[in-house]
Amino acid sequence: MENALVSVIIPIFNSEKYISDTIISVQNQTYQNWEMLLVDDVSTDETQTIITSFLVDKRIQFYPLEKNSGTGVARNFGVAKANGKYISFLDADDLWKSDKLEKQINFLQTHKLPFTFSFYDCIDEQGNSLNRRVEAPRNLSYRQLFFCNYVGNLTGIYDVEYFGKISISNIRKRQDWMHWLTILKKIKTAKPVPESLAFYRIRENSLSTSKTALIQYNFAVYRQFHGFNLVVSMLCMIGFLFTQLVIKQCYSKAI
Repeated sequence: MENALVSVIIPIFNSEKYISDTIISVQNQTYQNWEMLLVDDVSTDETQTIITSFLVDKRIQFYPLEKNSGTGVARNFGVAKANGKYISFLDADDLWKSDKLEKQINFLQTHKLPFTFSFYDCIDEQGNSLNRRVEAPRNLSYRQLFFCNYVGNLTGIYDVEYFGKISISNIRKRQDWMHWLTILKKIKTAKPVPESLAFYRIRENSLSTSKTALIQYNFAVYRQFHGFNLVVSMLCMIGFLFTQLVIKQCYSKAI
């Protein structure tokens, strides 16, 4: 397996409760050739102080932004600074299993793929298992992704030499979905590593738990990112709701 550099981009905002565990989950990777780019979107808690204690690890880079601009801007800043052959993403409250990078890099190189992702397990705010695993189609098509985001942002990784550095939308929510749509539009289908390699933290009042916000922000993707008119966007939302509430549930299972 080629020991290529992986850039791990972590946007941060007021993450004092979780950021240490998130950083440590990267440090504990069996695949060690990575750089971590922590981009802080003007946190007002102790996040920056906590991060400073990790900077003895020279693989970790810290970039505090001057103006709060949203996750998309923070991710784009990290992408611009990245030096890796591969770019991966992790949110400041999520965790990786220790063999996540090793298995994904091996999967990419063995199957000669420019992009992959994986399944993930759900945990609560305290890190306790919710006994639920989120999976995805084994051959994910652009059409499937168009109606539902099957790619957990904490699991996606792509080859910069194939795609270049992909710009992320500055729309404040659902940038990850738009990012994967851009990738799938080029490669048509994507294969996941068919096992869980990460832990997704479901927090109270998060987008994941707010159905109203989920509808609002997904509608914005159809209107603003795809540029559809009102009628087409509403029809797309019907397809999205059916997929989200019926089809995607087939890929969520108890563990």
